[in-house]
Amino acid sequence: MSSTDTAGGDGAYDALLDYYRRVSNLRQADGILMWDQQTTMPAGGTPARAEQRSTLSSLEHELLADDELGRLLDRAAEAATGDAERAAVREIRRQHERAVRVPDDVVADIARVESSAHETWVDAKAEDDFDALAPTLERIVDLYRERAEHLDASKHPFEAIYGDSEPFLPLSTVEEIFEDLKATLVPLVEEIRAAEELPTPFDGTYDEASQTALSEDVLDRLGYDWTRGRLDTAAHPFTFGNQFDCRVTTRFDESDPLAGLTSTVHEFGHATYNLGLPDEHYATPLGESGSHGVHESQSRFFENHVGRSKPFWEGFVGTVNDRLGSDATAESAYAAVNRVKPDTLVRVEADELTYHLHILVRFETEKALLGGDIEVSEVPAVWNDKMKEYLGVRPETDSEGCLQDIHWTAGYLAAFQNYTVGSVLAAQLDAAMREDVDDVDGLIRAGEFGPIHEWLGANVHRHGRRYPTDELVVEATGEPLSADTFCAYATEKFESLYGL
Repeated sequence: MSSTDTAGGDGAYDALLDYYRRVSNLRQADGILMWDQQTTMPAGGTPARAEQRSTLSSLEHELLADDELGRLLDRAAEAATGDAERAAVREIRRQHERAVRVPDDVVADIARVESSAHETWVDAKAEDDFDALAPTLERIVDLYRERAEHLDASKHPFEAIYGDSEPFLPLSTVEEIFEDLKATLVPLVEEIRAAEELPTPFDGTYDEASQTALSEDVLDRLGYDWTRGRLDTAAHPFTFGNQFDCRVTTRFDESDPLAGLTSTVHEFGHATYNLGLPDEHYATPLGESGSHGVHESQSRFFENHVGRSKPFWEGFVGTVNDRLGSDATAESAYAAVNRVKPDTLVRVEADELTYHLHILVRFETEKALLGGDIEVSEVPAVWNDKMKEYLGVRPETDSEGCLQDIHWTAGYLAAFQNYTVGSVLAAQLDAAMREDVDDVDGLIRAGEFGPIHEWLGANVHRHGRRYPTDELVVEATGEPLSADTFCAYATEKFESLYGL
C-alpha cells in the first residue's frame, strides 16, 4: 500500500480514523464482556453485566450516530486519495447512516435484554422449557422488528436486519444459493440414507481432559498463536477477538470426540482470520474482518476442507490415537468424520451435507418470525414441521429443537444463512487456492500450513473491509459467489465415500 493510499490529504482522514477507533474499541470491550459472560463469569453476575453491556452499546451507538461523525465523513470523503481510504470512508459511512436511523433507547434495550437472555436461554435449554424463554424471545423479536422499521420500513424486516451481517451481498443471491443446494443435497442425502452406513472407530467414552489435550494438539498443528489467544469451553462454541487477542471456545461430548475436535477446528478458522488482519490497521475498517459470511468461509474452510479431508487424517490420526487410546486408521477416521447422519437433530453435530438443511429450517423460521407471519408461541411447531420436511426427523424435545441455538438470544437474527454463504465461498476458495499453491493435500498431510495461511492472508485476511463481499469473492476466486463449486465438490466427495 502506498503512502498516498492512507495520507488523508489535509488530515481529515486521520481525524476520521481517530474518531472511529473509539467506536471500535468500545465494540471490542463489549465483546470481551460477552466472552467472559459465556466462559467464566458466575451466573449471579448477569444483572450487572446486562447494565454494563447496555452502557457500552449506548456509547458506541451515540458515537456512530453523532453529527460530528457525519461532518468528519464529509471532509474525509473529499480528501480521500486512494482506494483504501475510500473503502474505509464507505464502511464508516454505512455504519453511521444505519446508526442515525435507530434511536439510542432501542439500541440500549436490545443490549440489556440480550445480556439477561443468555442465562434464561441456558436454563430453558437445560430444563427443556420453551415457555420459560418465550417472553424474552418475544421481547427480542419485538425490538428487532422495531429496529428494522427504523432502518428501512420499505423492506421486509428480515432483509433490513440482514444488512447488519451481510450489507453487500443481495438477499436474492442467498435465496438462489439455497434453491440450488436443495436441488443437489436433498436427493443426494436420500441416496445416502439408503446406502450402508459408514463405520466409526470412535465408539467408546472419552473424558474431557483427553479431548481438551487433543484440541490443543490440533490448534498447535494448524498454527494457532497462543501468545494472542486461548482455548475455553462454552455452552455454544464461538470465537471473539482481533489481530492481537483472539480467543476460541469449544465443547465436548464424551461419546463423540469428533464433535469437539471439528468444533475446535471450525473456531480456529475464525481465529486465524482475525489474527491475520493487518496489525497496523487495528480498530479501523481496514483492520476489521469482513461480513459474517466471509468470516464463516474461513471457519468452514478449515473445518471441512482441512479437518474433514483424508490428507489431514493421514497426518493426524496418530496423535488422535495417542490422546484417546483409539486404534483408528486414517481411512476409518476419514469415513467417521464424514458420516452423513440425516437423523441428527442438532445443527452443530450435523454432517457437511445435512448441515445446510438445518440452516434452511432456521432461515425460513426466522423470516416468518420477523415478518410477523408466525408468533413466538408457534416457533416449536413450525421448527419441528420444517425438520420433518427437510430432514425427515421430528425433535421430541425443544432442547433438541428450537432451543438448541444461542443465536436469537445473542442478537444474531437474520444471520444463520451466513453459515451456508461461508460454506459455498469456502469451496470456491479451496478450488482457487489449488490453482495457485502446489500440492495443497501434501501440505495438509504434513501439517505445513504456512503456504495455506499465506494464500488466505493475501486473498482474504489482509484486505480487512476494503472490498464489499461480492467484490472480495471475485477478487479472491475469480468468479461470483454461487453454489456450483460446492455442489460439485460435495457430490464428488460423498458419492465416492458411499460408493454411489
